[in-house]
Amino acid sequence: MGIPQAMIAFIVIGLPTIMIWALVSRAYRHRELKLQLEAEIEAAKAAQKSPKAEMLEQRVRVLERIVTDKGIDVADEIERLRDKQPLN
Repeated sequence: MGIPQAMIAFIVIGLPTIMIWALVSRAYRHRELKLQLEAEIEAAKAAQKSPKAEMLEQRVRVLERIVTDKGIDVADEIERLRDKQPLN
């Protein structure tokens, strides 16, 4: 096989292979970046607290305080709080 034949073989086989590899790797990189951005968007959405979640978090804190405080009758305290803040 002479030099011209080797060049023709490289042009016919090698260049298309290199071009296809470059396109495929670029497509995979694009897909990876797209998925990463979608994950960041979903994480940002999850990080935002809704008003209802904030209210529930406050209520849990109150209940934890009631249960951990010594000398408080838990049932009476829950009833008093229930009367103060009606459920929505």
